[in-house]
Amino acid sequence: WKRLASAASNKSTSLIKAPRQPTGALLFYLRIPYSKALTQTGPAMTNAPITQDVLTIPRKAAEGDKPNLVGMTRDQMRYALIAAGTPEKQAKMRVGQVWQWVYHWGVRDFDRMTNLAKDYRTLLAENFVLEVPQVVTRQISEDGTRKYLVRINGGHEVEVVYIPETDRGTLCISSQVGCTLTCSFCHTGTQKLVRNLTAAEIVGQVMLARDDLNEWPTPGAPKVEVRLVSNVVLMGMGEPLYNFENVRDAMKVVMDNEGIALGRRRITLSTSGVVPEIARTATEIGCLLAISFHATTDAVRDVLVPINKKWPLEELLEACRAYPGVSNSRRITFEYVMLDGVNDTKEDAHRLVELLRGIPAKVNLIPFNEWPGAPYKRSSGNRIHAFADILYHAGYATPIRTPRGEDIMAACGQLKSATEKQRKSDQKVKSATL
Repeated sequence: WKRLASAASNKSTSLIKAPRQPTGALLFYLRIPYSKALTQTGPAMTNAPITQDVLTIPRKAAEGDKPNLVGMTRDQMRYALIAAGTPEKQAKMRVGQVWQWVYHWGVRDFDRMTNLAKDYRTLLAENFVLEVPQVVTRQISEDGTRKYLVRINGGHEVEVVYIPETDRGTLCISSQVGCTLTCSFCHTGTQKLVRNLTAAEIVGQVMLARDDLNEWPTPGAPKVEVRLVSNVVLMGMGEPLYNFENVRDAMKVVMDNEGIALGRRRITLSTSGVVPEIARTATEIGCLLAISFHATTDAVRDVLVPINKKWPLEELLEACRAYPGVSNSRRITFEYVMLDGVNDTKEDAHRLVELLRGIPAKVNLIPFNEWPGAPYKRSSGNRIHAFADILYHAGYATPIRTPRGEDIMAACGQLKSATEKQRKSDQKVKSATL
């Protein structure tokens, strides 16, 4: 710890990882200022930085703030209720009662928990809160896509996207404020990492979407079989595996059968390739896995996805082959953004077939969604379909993602970027008038 404290005064250091506690408790990390060496002057530069293996310290609650029951696992909630005065013999029962009110009925007012004695409701209200992120703006596209800008503790903002389809409704949620990955085709990657989201802030994104869609059941009403939020994808802002513990705990809450009750196969976690954490995704979460792949050579992927310099294609694909539980019924999705003249040739398609050999996989081709200042262009429709045909004839399912919500800039990162630009402009005006 003395070494870490000493490193804090070194401005050339970025984020330093502290030792794991011997008890196996949560990792603690020391946040050190960014160095100029970690800024990327051009999205397509060949000497893109190697992404740091980091987790940031979440924002500390202000002194006197009540703990938020939202986002706690059952065990965490049990310990919290006992600490607040719940008799230990009653704690498991009380967790079940509160859990059902919060995650099945969507209730966030202790007074409405009518199967709890009034004095116990008072105890809960005096010691805890039930809070989810605040919706700042909501935009609805002509195709039904909904884009939420939501505010979390500290005034930071992240984005959530709901995509309705005929047979499902997919919610794309964020795991960090900003991102460290600096992927050159991604607008969110141009934003600095601020901090990890807490489990409450991750679960809260699912809950606020259900609020907006009016999806919580009504006591006494017939059960509705069709779910509006039927799938969750961790494909919003941030790298989920750099916030593993909070993502894991949040997904435990979302998957719990007595609450929101989304099955493991209804949740997909997308990673850019944090190889050491990939196996843990299977063993500790058990959800489906997606790889943000995007290139068939290390030289190109080093530029598009700089984390590749730390864990190159060979190591990433080895981790995928060893992924616990992978099978033809639980395939890994390889996401591949189609960039004109960069990664979209027939040679790239054939190389991709060879790279994926032996891995139960499907490939999701994503037409590039251009953003202001982007250094790339979307591949032509003919080029995309020719690429897909090669993969299809090699035996891989290769859906081409249909762009959704373009009229409201619903691609990940765009709305948040616009908000940041406006804030910076306001700050400049304020500074000029002082």
